Amino acid sequence: MKIEKMFIEKVFPALLILIPIAALFLFVACTGPKKETQEKKARPESFVAHPEWSRNANIYEVNIRQYTPEGTLNAFREHIPRLKKMGVDILWLMPVQPIGEKNRKGSLGSYYSIRDYKAINPEFGTMEDFKTLVNEIHNQGMKVILDWVASHTAWDHPWMNEHPDWYSKDSLGNVIAPFDWSDVADLDYDKKELWSGMIDEMKYWVTEADIDGFRCDVAWNVVIDFWDTARVELDRIKPVFMLAEAEGPQYHTRAFDMSYAWEIHHLLNDIAKGKKNVRKLDSLLVKEDTLYPRDAYRMLFTSNHDENSWKGTEFERMGEASLCMAVLTATLPGMPLIYSGQESAFNERLKFFEKDTIDWKDYRLEPFYTSLFKLKHAYQPLWNGNWGGAMERIPTSADTAILAFTRAKEGDKIFALFNLSAQVKEGKLKGDSFAGEYREWFTGEEITFKKGAAVRLKPWEYKVYVRR
Repeated sequence: MKIEKMFIEKVFPALLILIPIAALFLFVACTGPKKETQEKKARPESFVAHPEWSRNANIYEVNIRQYTPEGTLNAFREHIPRLKKMGVDILWLMPVQPIGEKNRKGSLGSYYSIRDYKAINPEFGTMEDFKTLVNEIHNQGMKVILDWVASHTAWDHPWMNEHPDWYSKDSLGNVIAPFDWSDVADLDYDKKELWSGMIDEMKYWVTEADIDGFRCDVAWNVVIDFWDTARVELDRIKPVFMLAEAEGPQYHTRAFDMSYAWEIHHLLNDIAKGKKNVRKLDSLLVKEDTLYPRDAYRMLFTSNHDENSWKGTEFERMGEASLCMAVLTATLPGMPLIYSGQESAFNERLKFFEKDTIDWKDYRLEPFYTSLFKLKHAYQPLWNGNWGGAMERIPTSADTAILAFTRAKEGDKIFALFNLSAQVKEGKLKGDSFAGEYREWFTGEEITFKKGAAVRLKPWEYKVYVRR
């Protein structure tokens, strides 16, 4: 079962990247109603009804343990007005439940080794503290989703004694850990009784704490039918927002609003290191455009808790390209994520099993992210799924380094230019669909582009031109 899932999740999407070059020409050159109809027929169908409030939303991941010196829910509450002012829409809280003690890693253990689904880690506070936090988030006009670990539990979770048959076992009947995660025990979703038990735990947080949805940890390691069933049951309480830590169109059929754009993330890392170029990104965007339902949300990011702790900060992985890549995640089709500390240019790998408080310093990049979020809110071409505008690639004479594209919707237009290389690049823009009068978002510069215009961009320079 898991081998089949890993093939679907990892190998199958990798094979699909080898799309004929003719598809790239169609993506670049073809526009218009006829093409739109053809594309809609070719795309998989999604039956997910996104919450209306998600139409132009961004998402921010909160690491409660490391966010403040206290590492508590109440201490984090003090940051809510600041995050609202920055333009954050959805707060994704990493797991807040009690952490298992048996086979614990480090002195504090992993957030993802959960001992009790319906309780709060006493290190973070109480259930009343959590409810107060959710109310404050809602009062500020933001939404909150909770990280949900359905794939496994801590070894000292009550289910280990109450429902030992819910766990995966080896040939000798011993409960096993998933992969090399020795601090957790794998759940067996062939056992349908587990489904109702897990959904009941999820419902508790919606009914009792009024959260707005879930980020589903290692969703790819749980059968999709379970997620489809859970979504139906949760939506009966209220419309929820569901984020899958998974990649593939199958997750968007009924269960999830958004999935991880891992392939794009890894490619951006490679481009930043000079290992790949824009042509690889062109090919991947063609694949994404063909593979996913038009209304599927993809989560774009330069960092998150896994990337930061295990692979390095965005500055380690992307160097001088990090801000350029952040702008790209906010202008390509998808929803941008930022992780705790990124608005302060925090450049340290946070410890995963110990206390390791973020050094906020002067919030140096807060104006940068505020501007990015304001751009996404204000211009409908950048909205999510069907609410946004399709991307039209603008060919240039330097297409291995310069990425140029437009997105248009409801009379608004975005024309974006990126130099995805460490050298100064000059290029001539081809066609004329970009032509017109614009204002550059970050500098306020007024500019008119005519057919045949040439551009010159510094290393990792980005320009986002807007037009009403």
